[in-house]
Amino acid sequence: MGLFNFFTQEIAIDLGTANTLIIHNDKVVVDEPSIVAFDRTTNKVIAIGRQAMQMEGKTHDNIRTVRPLKDGVIADFNAAEHMIRGMIRMINKGKGWVFPSLRMVICIPSGITEVEKRAVRDSAEIAGAKEVYLIHEPMAAAVGIGIDVEEPMGNMIIDIGGGTTEIAVIALSGIVCDQSIRVAGDNFDSDIVQYIRRQHNIMIGDRTAEKIKIEVGAALPELVEPPTDFAVQGRDLMTGVPKQITVSYTEIAHCLDKSISKIEEAILKALEITPPELSADIYQTGIYLTGGGALLRGLDKRIAAKTKLPVHVAEDPLRAVVRGTGIALKNIGTFKFLMQ
Repeated sequence: MGLFNFFTQEIAIDLGTANTLIIHNDKVVVDEPSIVAFDRTTNKVIAIGRQAMQMEGKTHDNIRTVRPLKDGVIADFNAAEHMIRGMIRMINKGKGWVFPSLRMVICIPSGITEVEKRAVRDSAEIAGAKEVYLIHEPMAAAVGIGIDVEEPMGNMIIDIGGGTTEIAVIALSGIVCDQSIRVAGDNFDSDIVQYIRRQHNIMIGDRTAEKIKIEVGAALPELVEPPTDFAVQGRDLMTGVPKQITVSYTEIAHCLDKSISKIEEAILKALEITPPELSADIYQTGIYLTGGGALLRGLDKRIAAKTKLPVHVAEDPLRAVVRGTGIALKNIGTFKFLMQ
């Protein structure tokens, strides 16, 4: 067993639509955007992660950028395999030889189909994994924020990622009821692109939309501590000339309203199908928000107003899922909810 351990590298992966994080030896060693750049003529990988992200929207005919994951699941099998392999290589940077075998725990959305599950497992195996375990994202998020998932106590987790929003009620090491909707960070970005186009007659790219979301994104039109207005550059659709405008958080709150309403509906639906004993627990414990979407200003207050329940934003919500996946990796033998 000792020799086997010596030759086995254990890694936990949060394979996200927007970002991929990897934990190795209890440390987050990779935190990169989930994107790959290919050379069209040779089909070779030019860049992965942050480097490829800088190329997005700025490439010429010979380079194409690919986001291998869409709505939380693998959309481009070949690109996903290259991305996983490239990110694993980042861990072993500076080491002369590569570990021969890998044990991986990968988190997946709870609303995933068997075929999509298979795609994740196959991509990991082609990238060099000897053992692959899967864990549902809400479960990993719950473990990551320090909830004892094995207790007979109901906890509600909402994980708003890039491609999906996962809402789950967890008790006794399992997901009792869940709602998985494909409305999340990417939808917020496209809402912003359309709004700026409609309202200001300016065309912007996805990266600029994401920047707007981070700088002045809000779920409520009135905030106690409002962010300062943000300058946005894009192409004027009337003249075709580059132009700059400023947007305020109130405008962004208005344009994100529809997507956030869909998330609220899914939360209410999940609460509706929760068994009464667990509903009583949730009334005591409240709702936990994780994922990048949890950072949207005022979102916790908006959900609290809608559900009349206390809402807690996890500390470092972006890494809650990967932290939980890392803890699951250390307890592979004892956590019964890990799927092999």
